Amino acid sequence: MSGGPGATVHVLGVRHHGPGSARGVRAALEQLQPDVVLIEGPPEADGLLALAAHAEMKPPVALLVYAVEAPARAVFYPFAVFSPEWQALQYAVARALPVRFIDLPQTHQLLPPEELDPAPEPTEPEDSPRRDPLGALARAAGHTDGERWWEHLIEQRQDVTGVFEAVLEAMSALRENESVLPAREALREAYMRRCIRQAKKDGHQRIAVVCGAWHGPALATPRPAREDDALLKGLPKAKVAATWVPWTYDRLGWRSGYGAGVDSPGWYAHLWLTPERPVSTWAARIAHLLRDEGMDASSASVIETVRLAEALAALRERHVVGLDELRDAALSVLCEGDPTPLRLIHDKLEVGTGLGEVPADVPSVPLARDLAAWQKTLRLPPSAEIKLLELDLRKTLDRDRSRLLHRLTLLDIPWGVLEENQKKTTGTFPETWRMQWQPVLAVNVVEASLFGNTVELAAMGRVVARAGEATELGTLIELLETSLLAELPSAIDTVLQQLQAFSSRSADIQNLMQAFPRLAKTLRQGTVRELPTAPILAIANGFFERIVIGLPGACVSLDDDAAHLRRQHLRAMQEAVRLLADATWEAEWAEALEKLTHRDVVHGLVRGTAVRLRLELGRERDETVVTRARRALSPAVPPAEAGAWLEGLISGDALLLLHQTGLWEALDGWLQGLTRETFVEQLPLMRRAFSGFKAAERRDMADRVRDFSPSSATQREGAPRETLDPKRVAQVLPVLSSLLGVRLDEIS
Repeated sequence: MSGGPGATVHVLGVRHHGPGSARGVRAALEQLQPDVVLIEGPPEADGLLALAAHAEMKPPVALLVYAVEAPARAVFYPFAVFSPEWQALQYAVARALPVRFIDLPQTHQLLPPEELDPAPEPTEPEDSPRRDPLGALARAAGHTDGERWWEHLIEQRQDVTGVFEAVLEAMSALRENESVLPAREALREAYMRRCIRQAKKDGHQRIAVVCGAWHGPALATPRPAREDDALLKGLPKAKVAATWVPWTYDRLGWRSGYGAGVDSPGWYAHLWLTPERPVSTWAARIAHLLRDEGMDASSASVIETVRLAEALAALRERHVVGLDELRDAALSVLCEGDPTPLRLIHDKLEVGTGLGEVPADVPSVPLARDLAAWQKTLRLPPSAEIKLLELDLRKTLDRDRSRLLHRLTLLDIPWGVLEENQKKTTGTFPETWRMQWQPVLAVNVVEASLFGNTVELAAMGRVVARAGEATELGTLIELLETSLLAELPSAIDTVLQQLQAFSSRSADIQNLMQAFPRLAKTLRQGTVRELPTAPILAIANGFFERIVIGLPGACVSLDDDAAHLRRQHLRAMQEAVRLLADATWEAEWAEALEKLTHRDVVHGLVRGTAVRLRLELGRERDETVVTRARRALSPAVPPAEAGAWLEGLISGDALLLLHQTGLWEALDGWLQGLTRETFVEQLPLMRRAFSGFKAAERRDMADRVRDFSPSSATQREGAPRETLDPKRVAQVLPVLSSLLGVRLDEIS
């Protein structure tokens, strides 16, 4: 404590988010009866402090301070019910006492990067008390864990008499040999001292200051005002704003604002709310949780857990049972030695999953108010827990929910994330969203408000802005997809105009082939959402015509990697054509594939794939397939090229090939013509080609190989019919078994 003429300053050094510190602050304020309370925090939020006593304000909550022109530059000051700052606020507001935040204003800290001080902060040694003051004190007391030492010494203490004097003395000893402060710390402490002097000038006699314990010595010892004023003179400023936002316990560990590395906020809340019997009630809560999850947890086990925890505390020479003892006891008794349930206990109880609430009349950007209204209308309250939301777009409510979530996705507000399997499916009516509200989304909402004051207007503005900046066809297709799902007709028109202009300038057939399947899916989405799709269909038709014309030229002179990529494009194109179910487009696509099948300059993999796709379309006759196979697998064709053609042909559904007798004969003739060295070289390729087949399909193929006998037409004229040597067959069978992936007894 320190005093000035006519005034007394009481410095209460705390650990942010500590129940013992909070209990001590509340008791000290009751005893001191101050006429003003000063709290380490952002002065920009002084106008919001009265809301701390609002009936609808339910911690954990946080003050969000952000730069108006660049909301991504933001800082949070979270408060839990057990935070000393929150209890000081509650005390002052309930008694109508003046209460102010006294930390260095964020207007001087949330600056653009070019305005920040480029001078590097001095490097401190790893064992510097500033880096970890609690750890330094714990080591001096013979302990290794500063957090646990502080918890047992301060946070679990019921009698807080003399605590703040002891903390101030300890921190003063740590800072006794301090030389040069980091620039930001020096500014913060200079501003806090200025605020204390201002409180004295305002005539306050009993001044209570609640601050981080490390700052206590700097505020308790008066310094000349001229020194602080010289430090604070001419600081640059940024325009900032502040508001209250909901928070979660698992975010209290953030190193932002009051972030203090709290590992177990749920446990701290329990200590605050249940000060009389924290051990037995905690064990009971564990039992309730395990029962809810379908696990056994008897009352006798709860009693035994408490006894074991107390015994462990005695063995460890601790005056009270802590979380470590309860965790070890629960593992032994309630979890029966299985560490798996401990993860559940940690997530649900030790950390906690609750989301705080703030009053509806808290100052916020219009977009945040519109989003809150939609959440209420659509019965989608934000929750910190991860939940799956199953939607059926044939229902009006579910369709409205889907539209909102897609619009938020456009605004980079990922409250809901569409499940990955839903992105790939061709189904249009069901949607599955993974929902979880994160407190940091409040910053995303503020950022998105730059595009409009409602969710719909902001999403439209964001789409129009991104469409104007797009430099790739894929970006515009993605915008079209999301705009259609978000049901933004005006934005869709803008994207279509950009898409039409962009595609008319694009000569890259590969890009068009990548875009067309996405357009096809977009058309399906437009149908289920009852939106006009004629403009999209016109663009898709233009894409398709340019693809079928340019396809032959796009498939020549490809290396192996490019050929595999082109095969993927061809398959995706075929799926898109079949999805649209247009007979004219299907016929044109089959004709385009035909042009690839007989051109030697086309990579063998692509030619084989083209034949395969025509087979799937029912446009390839059996005798034609046999002719193509005999040509592609003739001795004149290099084995690598023939193997690539075969891979392109057989990859896919095996049933389509099982009854192609001519193809089997051509394959048999090709394999017989390979030399031993070439056969070994081709084995990996053949293995890869057959690996995509199901086990049942491979067994059917093995049966076909076992029973296969070449027709007389495939025998070389005048060549004697060869007989099989059992010894040589026995040597080949293991290789064939490995190649086909079946047991040896199935082909022998």
